[in-house]
Amino acid sequence: MNHTDPRIDAYIVKSAPFAIPILEYLRSLVHAACLDVKETMKWSFPHFEYKGSILCSMASFKQHCAFSFWLAPHLSDPHKLLAAEGERTSMGHLGRITSLESLPNEEYLIGFIAEAMELIDKGVRIKNAGGVAKEKKELVIPDYLLEALEENPQARTHFNAFSQSGKREYVTWLEEAKTETTRQRRVETAIEWIQEGKSRNWKYERK
Repeated sequence: MNHTDPRIDAYIVKSAPFAIPILEYLRSLVHAACLDVKETMKWSFPHFEYKGSILCSMASFKQHCAFSFWLAPHLSDPHKLLAAEGERTSMGHLGRITSLESLPNEEYLIGFIAEAMELIDKGVRIKNAGGVAKEKKELVIPDYLLEALEENPQARTHFNAFSQSGKREYVTWLEEAKTETTRQRRVETAIEWIQEGKSRNWKYERK
């Protein structure tokens, strides 16, 4: 049985016109490949879960869409269709998706989804540095922050140079905003600070 989430319907409708058919296609493809998939929203964009674990996710931006697999490092990729983890950023594991034609062949996409399901069935999890099996919470940069960074090259350069903990501090601060107005105000402040190379808690750092 398919489990859909009305929040994803709303997300798709609010996306740019070029992105709507892409998101609808990816969504239907995931459901066709995984009958037990469950939709949800995490970090402000659509995710698909299988047996309680994240299977994949999708997102739309002003000029492109992104699609990612949670267990991408474990997927076989003989045709080199998946972006390396360090190259992922806002482009997901399939690069910049600007049209249906820019997507890999449907057969390959279904293959990735099927393999990701098998990995979850086998209990494969993201491993931490110590090698202990653990589903580590991935740092996902919200689309609204990515869009703001894309519009400010200097801020984007500084942000990319931050450590994971430094990036997480900003993301957590933005995600904790109670209202859209507060969040937007924080985004504007964050971009101003990041452009200057400042950390989220720069005011409290020892000089």
